[in-house]
Amino acid sequence: MSTILEFAMFPIDKGESVSEYVSEIVKVIAQSGLEYQLTPMGTIVETSTFEEATALMNACYSILEPNSNRVYCTATFDIRKGELGRMRKKIESIEGKIGAVNK
Repeated sequence: MSTILEFAMFPIDKGESVSEYVSEIVKVIAQSGLEYQLTPMGTIVETSTFEEATALMNACYSILEPNSNRVYCTATFDIRKGELGRMRKKIESIEGKIGAVNK
């Protein structure tokens, strides 16, 4: 199984810039050993199961919860039976049709 998770999570009670807090979340994701891609508006992660994806989100929330009164989170899941590597394959499929993207 492959679960692609795209999510954004940040405190909304810490002022205009929250990169300090988002950086801590990205550390958790990087330390998970999962394939991920940071984007300007969130992070995309591929896991083997839905449960692994939600556990990662919970781990990220646990970083913010102790010092935040309000946390914002959006999440989108693409869950498919089959092999991992779909994050990369989706990009390769488009590039095969139109050439390199994300220059």
